[in-house]
Amino acid sequence: MNTQLRIALVHDWLTSMRGGEKCVEVLCELYPDAVLHTLLHIPGSVSPTIEHMQIRTSFIQKLPHAERFYRHYLPLFPAAIGHFDMSEFDVIISSSHCAAKGIRPRPGALHICYCHTPMRYVWDMYDDYFGPGRASVSVRRAMKIIRPYLQRWDVKSSARVDQFVANSTFVRERIQRIYHREANVIYPPVEVSRFNTSNIDEGFFLVVGALVPYKRIDLAIDVCNAMKRNLVIAGNGPEETALRSRAGETVTLVGWRNDEEIAGLYQRCTALLFPGIDDFGIVPLEAMASGKPVIAYGKGGALETIIEGVTGTFFYDQTPANFSEAIRRFESLSFDPHRIRMHSISFDRSVYKSAMQKFIVDQIHHHWEEK
Repeated sequence: MNTQLRIALVHDWLTSMRGGEKCVEVLCELYPDAVLHTLLHIPGSVSPTIEHMQIRTSFIQKLPHAERFYRHYLPLFPAAIGHFDMSEFDVIISSSHCAAKGIRPRPGALHICYCHTPMRYVWDMYDDYFGPGRASVSVRRAMKIIRPYLQRWDVKSSARVDQFVANSTFVRERIQRIYHREANVIYPPVEVSRFNTSNIDEGFFLVVGALVPYKRIDLAIDVCNAMKRNLVIAGNGPEETALRSRAGETVTLVGWRNDEEIAGLYQRCTALLFPGIDDFGIVPLEAMASGKPVIAYGKGGALETIIEGVTGTFFYDQTPANFSEAIRRFESLSFDPHRIRMHSISFDRSVYKSAMQKFIVDQIHHHWEEK
């Protein structure tokens, strides 16, 4: 690879260390001299590796209360991402689940997009965010007007990408359906070495992740309330107040927890509950790296990571009755923690890092051979 090439990284926003940010962290390790562009950055919210990068933010950063309510500025994201000056960069690597892939490369530059999903807020998960009971009447009315514009922009801006990489086969099919583009699949990184196989079972189910509508944590709470099963929920997000009011006496929300505390919860739980549809789902693999099985909704990325009867079990209707049935079935089965752990190793961080590096280098060579 030509070492003189100027590389830019792009990510939607830097406000916490979730799955997308863990993908970006690896890209920052591969290209530490790159300039990282993002709509919004809350200093100290991401890992030191990312914080040490040269970070450029958009005008969203300066809008009122952006740190807390940046999602409310969704209609402005296309303009904000389009205003970055990319004229100095030869290679752009975007990590996108919302607007990042809409960055404008200079003519002749190479743009590779690691796509977590097409803009989820306006496509398959629109009702999870803006349906009745999820948003106010005024917001729903506004989004009814804004949604077609955002959908058109999302499709049109996909033409700014030279090569798509999907984080799962599930997302690759979504890219084909919405953008009419092909994509390679490289699974996101799982830090398997951070977790240890555990035989401990302290008698509680576990949910880990952002408290957002599509995770369907409300369903896990309702089922554990009704079945009188102990449930621990680790995470924060806009749904926290509503979920706390929903929780019964067997359900505990412990808020945000650091990596070490999350690893401890995995070690002590009975199993992970994963009731939502995720594009891939790093959390189930973290649980499996700890030797713990997963009870998951049988759709989305979970179908690519969980083996029925070996590393967990599925339910196929997002209803309390079907989820309860899966929990009872799980309680009649036995699982081998060491076998579960071995399965997780094929998704290790090193596998992602190596695959991404090879893909990027190959695309750079191919791109400039054609010039």
